[in-house]
Amino acid sequence: MTETLTQDPSQTKVDDLYWRDEYSPITEGDDHLLRIVQNTDLPALMVALATVTGDYSMLREDLRPPQPPVDTVGTPHGGLDTAAQERARELAFNALCRVRDEKLTRVAPLTDEQAGTILDWMTNGATREYHPMLMHDMALVPQHNGTPRHHAKELAPTREFTVAVIGSGVAGMAAAYRLKQAGYDYTVFEKGHEVGGTWWKNTYPGVRLDTPNYAYSFSFAQRDDWPQQFSEGPEILSYTREVAARAGISSNVQLGAEVLGATWNESTGLWAVELSIDGGAVEVRHFNAVLSAVGQLDRPKFTNTPGREKFAGIQVHSAQWDPAIDLRGKRVAVIGSGASAYQIVPAIVDEVAELKVFQRSSPWMLPTPFYYEDMPESVVWLAEHLPQYGQWLRFWQHWLGVEGRQHTTAADPDWNTPGSVSATNAKVRNELVELLKKQYADRPDLLEKVTPDYVVGGKRMLRDNGVWSASLKKSQTTLVTSGLAEMCAEGIIDGEGTLHELDVVIYATGFTASEFLEPLKITGREGKDLHEQWAGNATAYAGITVPGFPNLFIVSGPNTGHVVNGSLFSMIEYGLNYILDALRNVLADDLKALDLKPGVLETFVAELDEANRAKAWGHPDVKTWYKNAQGRVSQIWPYPMLDYWNITRAVNRSQYQDVR
Repeated sequence: MTETLTQDPSQTKVDDLYWRDEYSPITEGDDHLLRIVQNTDLPALMVALATVTGDYSMLREDLRPPQPPVDTVGTPHGGLDTAAQERARELAFNALCRVRDEKLTRVAPLTDEQAGTILDWMTNGATREYHPMLMHDMALVPQHNGTPRHHAKELAPTREFTVAVIGSGVAGMAAAYRLKQAGYDYTVFEKGHEVGGTWWKNTYPGVRLDTPNYAYSFSFAQRDDWPQQFSEGPEILSYTREVAARAGISSNVQLGAEVLGATWNESTGLWAVELSIDGGAVEVRHFNAVLSAVGQLDRPKFTNTPGREKFAGIQVHSAQWDPAIDLRGKRVAVIGSGASAYQIVPAIVDEVAELKVFQRSSPWMLPTPFYYEDMPESVVWLAEHLPQYGQWLRFWQHWLGVEGRQHTTAADPDWNTPGSVSATNAKVRNELVELLKKQYADRPDLLEKVTPDYVVGGKRMLRDNGVWSASLKKSQTTLVTSGLAEMCAEGIIDGEGTLHELDVVIYATGFTASEFLEPLKITGREGKDLHEQWAGNATAYAGITVPGFPNLFIVSGPNTGHVVNGSLFSMIEYGLNYILDALRNVLADDLKALDLKPGVLETFVAELDEANRAKAWGHPDVKTWYKNAQGRVSQIWPYPMLDYWNITRAVNRSQYQDVR
């Protein structure tokens, strides 16, 4: 195994850049505490109080959140009924009073036994197989955190071993942090002039998270004072900057450094990395290992509409937004109706003179009425006054996403009703259609256009707080579903021959997500070109490593995307555990590198493809960016998160060829 775990938390450091030794004492009276308890979701509150007071008897069997499967909307308090909620509130109020009266402003790390008690209660008795994975994200259980359990200088004190990381988005930042903890000599190359990746590049109007904010964070940087439930882009960018500063990795990030390619040298066992600094001459640097953290949503994708170059107005992609653009009083087109369009349209609709939304296919949307709302006052207060409450809220959100809605997208082979893949999938579809009927009751002309014609879960689902339908129904908005025939100087000619005169065209058309590692030129053993080997169909074992390319590792590689369960941060951090273990093996056995055996990848991909075909997004009738040009799902992890955790715990040396 990669880790030697101690059962004594006092011997292991808490791995949280936002760790606080002391919280503000509670000085408010009983009435205030009662209001807090009445207005707070109970599971995280109960666990936080139990750990602070040491009274685990609070976590009673009759108060365990039952957590019914979430089809469309989750149930408050984990599904506790009214009577159970009242019993829990009474216990919580008394415990909160105790925190105040005894001036409890600190909390100690937990033993395995205490953590197991919490998990048995909080997860409604999920099997113990889940516990190691879940403890990874419990800040108060440091003996199971993601800190590397080896140090490069101790394994090979005289060996010079360098690592290049390409990209400083969230994947690159996590890689840098773990490499630093393990004592590696590393450099992060970032072609832009700021860390943050997606959140530095995407500054379009309305940009924000569509993941609950507490869950959108590193296990080693559990910020607890988020201002909104789904924060706006600048707030997430601020978080990434702060993490880089707190982690001490900024000095290892070379900004303005665009990596152009990397070539493996068999005799030296080094990668020759070609790069250009601030557009200057190409230079070459050599590294023992290369980690690509360029991400999937990096290179903007445009429509191939004829005549684009003829348009006389402004054209801009959502990922290349120019803040100098003034949309006031302009005739504007937004091409696309996916995640970025869903945020842009409501943000600009009231300042433009005319808005034309060109929709290829309508999105399915999950009801989220609080999508734009600030963090509840009770959460803000508790995060400041109840030790580790924010971290337990993060963990609760994380746990709810581990299984998530995967049951709604699993295909039933005996189900043959058109428009769905199972009885549950059909139920969700019917519920969402009914919501659309209510939203567009006054606009039947729009209802037909906005009702998706593909199975629920086939594409990314968006957050629905009513602003999309309200925007489409405004007098200045036109929803165009007849396609784009061509562009001319005046604007866009749609598929029916109608000219839409425009001043600005905004491309909310996504990214070339299936073209992994483009435009990098990667040359491996025997001169193999990675992109030629992939031939448009990127594959990697666990999304991480490819035969013939020793010590080349991909962070957030093929088939590591999550849709209805799991999280971006989990996939990144679990994958990094595997990468660090690979490097440990190389140093411990004094190898040049490890190279995956081809048959291992072939078996992995065959099983993966079969699993994806059994999901809604794998349905042959669904056209989605999850699939590459060959129609294969190259983006999504189709299994439970626990499977990825188990695969990435340690490198199986029998799957690799030693490079000496």
